[in-house]
Formats: sequence, structure tokens, C-alpha cells
Amino acid sequence: MRTDWRGLPVTASADATVDAIDTFVEGFLGYENRAAGILAAADADAESTLANAYAAMFCMFLESREAPKTASGYLARAEAAAPTATARERLVLEAVRAWADGDVPRAIAAGEALATSHPLELATAKATQYHYFNLGDAAGMLRIAEKIGAVNADLPYAHGMAAFAYEQAHLLEDAEASARRAIGLKRKEPWAHHALSHVFLAQGRTAEARGFLEDVKETWTDLNSFMFSHNWWHMALVMIDQGDVDAILGFYDRNIWGLWKEYSQDQIGAVSLLARLELVGVDVGDRWADLGEHLKARVDDHVQPFVSAHYVYGLARAGLPEADATMAAIRAHAAAAPAYVRAAWTEVAVPLCEALLAHARGDYERTVRRLEPVLPRLSEIGGSHAQRDLFDQIRLDALIRTGRLGAAQRILEQRREASPEAKPAYGKLALVYDRLDLPQEAGRVMVRARAAALAH
Repeated sequence: MRTDWRGLPVTASADATVDAIDTFVEGFLGYENRAAGILAAADADAESTLANAYAAMFCMFLESREAPKTASGYLARAEAAAPTATARERLVLEAVRAWADGDVPRAIAAGEALATSHPLELATAKATQYHYFNLGDAAGMLRIAEKIGAVNADLPYAHGMAAFAYEQAHLLEDAEASARRAIGLKRKEPWAHHALSHVFLAQGRTAEARGFLEDVKETWTDLNSFMFSHNWWHMALVMIDQGDVDAILGFYDRNIWGLWKEYSQDQIGAVSLLARLELVGVDVGDRWADLGEHLKARVDDHVQPFVSAHYVYGLARAGLPEADATMAAIRAHAAAAPAYVRAAWTEVAVPLCEALLAHARGDYERTVRRLEPVLPRLSEIGGSHAQRDLFDQIRLDALIRTGRLGAAQRILEQRREASPEAKPAYGKLALVYDRLDLPQEAGRVMVRARAAALAH
């Protein structure tokens, strides 16, 4: 029997199919465009359960309501060939079939079983981490990484997977060590670059983050649009903290919003960045309008609550009536959501989206009232700490605009202490102290701001 790049048996009618499977797995783990070749390989080999299951997996990452339909043909072929497939291949198929059926807990169970019985099955391990991430389950992410880690210690991708899991679990020293191990094995390991960027952000190491990203950005070649745009998004966050905002819009148009405008992750990255720029006083021009035109197709397309929250905010900032239709669709989707995520949708996502809609339209009082109660539960809707920080920033903006200056002062001082190199907190603190009639504290903030700038 033929074997893949990790020595696992593969059922296929031709060596070319195995080559395509190997290319898919490495391309998938490395976030490279070449992973898309699995579609043609699956079309050419109906006898390969694995090639067709991987093709269906690839389709599911479209993160849209159409994804299961797109995957269905590949799943049907994979199932027809399953009687001659290996146990590992059938379990991969089970994981993808469950995902397409909307049964993520069953997909996770299959992924956990594979990580135990076949820790060299890396594509499904990666997909299982993705499911855990979307559920806000950092412990699950870490468990998968540890199950596959020992037998894949030679692979940078395994260390990159561990690095991000550690970071999401707040094990920052372990995260940095794993990320640097991955990069030591392969300098072009964009997921490890991404994980280390998260560590720098969490620890307030702004200048170090900028130097690191400037150094490795030359390796961001032939990446899929998500990974390329997302690492540039991290660069933008660093530049915002450094006060270097003028250059961001130039590469926003090329590297963040100029790639695949129909893709969910490109869309939410653009929404997030435009919002963050506006929160520090940048005029983003007419960029909301173009983004909004592409978000119109998402009115009834709600797969993940974290993603849907960005859709409604972007549509509202673009001034489009579809924002109201999207909000109504989110409420309806939440009420009918599967039991395992219904509370996240109804109790967290709906009030969050209502708060974001209010903020986008200038109703800051409603923003505070709808957002405050759900802040402790935001991890339930997925997204990373860095991504969800947008909602904290929106809350802070609404607190200041509604005159809740004492609460804003406490939050801003905490942010300044956590990230003393980040400039936006200093200017907002000075404003708050002035409005609180505390000129001495306002002066001290500016002294600290100058000291921070000199130190870095």
C-alpha cells in the first residue's frame, strides 16, 4: 500500500494522489495556497477516501452557509470508497462528515480519537484545534497539541500549533518557547510568527514585536489570504500602539483588504482594523463603503458568532440597511442554534451584536448597557484574546462618550500598566484626567508618555 509523507498508509489509485495529499497537508499546516490542489486531486481519484475527505475539509474552511453544500460531493465520494479505506482514513472522514453536518462535538470526538490513535494525522489535528478555538476552549487546543507533539517534534508546524494553544491558555513562556522552536526549524512558519506576535502583544513588548515582524515579513510569500492578511493585521496593531498610524491605510489596501474580499476572515480582519483605527482618531475615508458592499452577502450567513459580530458592525459603519436585517437574522439563528452553542449565541452573541450595532450608529448609552454584562463571557464566542480586545476598546470608547470617566480611568490605567509602550492609552488618559478635573494626574500621564517613548 502507498504511504504518505509521515509514513501512514494511504488508499489511492495513483501515486499522484498521494503526492497531492502530502502537498495539501503541508500546505494546510503552512497556510499556503498550494493546499487548494487537493480539489483537483480528489476530482481525479474517486477511489481515495482520504483525498476526498481532505477536499471536503478544505471546502468547510470557507466558513459560510454554502460550505457544507460545496463539500457534499467530495463527502459522497469519500463515503462510497470507505469500505476499502484504512481505519485512519475512515475516522478522518467521520470528523469531516460531522463538521459538515453541523455536529462539531462529534467532529471533535473523532479528532481526539485520531490524535490518540494516529498522532501523525496532522490535518485533522489542526482542524480539531480550529473547532476548539471557535468554542473558546484553550484547554482543548492544548490537549490536541500535546497529543501529537512528541511524535512530531521534528516538524515546525507541531510547535506552531502548540505555541498558539499555549498563548490562548495564558502560558506565555511556553508559547514563546514553542514559537521560537518552530521558527528555528523553519524560518517561514507563519503560524508561529502569529503566535509569537500574540505573546508580544499580551506582554506589552511593542518595539520587540515590530522588529520581529519587520524581520520575518519577507517570508510571507505564497500564503493564503487569511494568513497573509492576518499577519499584516498584527503588524497594524503594533503600529497603532506605536502611534505610527499614517502608514497603515497604505498597506490595508494592499495586504489586508485587497486579497480575497469574499472570504470571511479577510472581511472580519478589515472590519476590526478599520474600527481600531477610528478608535484612535484616524479618518479611514470611504473604506467602510467598499467593505460594506461585500458584507451584504452575509445577511443570512451565520456560522460563527464571533464572525457574525463583525459582519453587523461593518454593515452598520457602512451605513447600510442590511445591518438591521443581519441583526434580525442573528437573533433568529441564535434561537435555532444547536444546543452545544445556543447559550453562546443567545446569551453572548446577540447582546454583543446589539451593542456593536448601537456603537456603530452613535448610541453609546445602549452600547454600554448591552455590552457590559457579556464581557466576562466573550471567550464563549471564539476569537483570540487579541481579536476580542476590539470589543473592550469599543466599551472603553462608549464609557468615555457617556461620561463614565471613573470606570474609563481605571481601565485605561490597567491597559497602560500592561502595555507601557502603547501610546493610545496615554492620550486617552490625559483627556479623561482633564475632564475629571485632575490636572496633576494629566500632567503625570504625559511625563510617563515621554519616558515610555524615550525608553523604546
